[in-house]
Amino acid sequence: MRATEERKVDGGIPNPEVFTHVRVIIGIILGLSVSRLLTGIARIIQHPQRKNVYLVHLGWVMFTFLTVVHFWWFEFYLHQLVLWKFEAYLFVIFFASLHFLACALLFPDSMEGYSGYEDYFMSRRAWYFGLLIAIFIADLVDTAMKGMDHFRSLGPEYPFRNLFMMALFGLGIYFRRAKVQITLVGLALLCQIAFILIQFDTI
Repeated sequence: MRATEERKVDGGIPNPEVFTHVRVIIGIILGLSVSRLLTGIARIIQHPQRKNVYLVHLGWVMFTFLTVVHFWWFEFYLHQLVLWKFEAYLFVIFFASLHFLACALLFPDSMEGYSGYEDYFMSRRAWYFGLLIAIFIADLVDTAMKGMDHFRSLGPEYPFRNLFMMALFGLGIYFRRAKVQITLVGLALLCQIAFILIQFDTI
């Protein structure tokens, strides 16, 4: 009972020390995610021919970068949680870790056994898109954790955006054709950019 009381602040105000601790852990994981993407891009710039650049792969790299940065941005609203329990803490760490896994899949430690990024991406697309589906499901849970008032404040476009994205990712798993993949990444980028500009231009 005493430990629970120490995690609260008088008047039901969230404890800023707990939030700071959680934010630091999230920052470490997401920092590693961004680092993975930027390092991969740097390697392509250094050796473009050796890496056999693939437009669809680069498009999903951009989408994943936006998704990670967006996640980092809107997690500011976690300060609205009055009482941090271990289950919530564990979930947020899990949520952030999904982003790192998606980034790691886009840029593996070795390309041995693959002719280039097209060959690699297509062979691992089910894993990558599966992770994106998990990220957008976790996003719904994460938003609900911040309170239903916050959830409703995002409007009907928020759940529609998530469901639309998950449908795109499902198609990405099923279809291998280049034209379909280009269309999917283009739609995903447009949807993500529009949603960020509409909902999260300021904290």
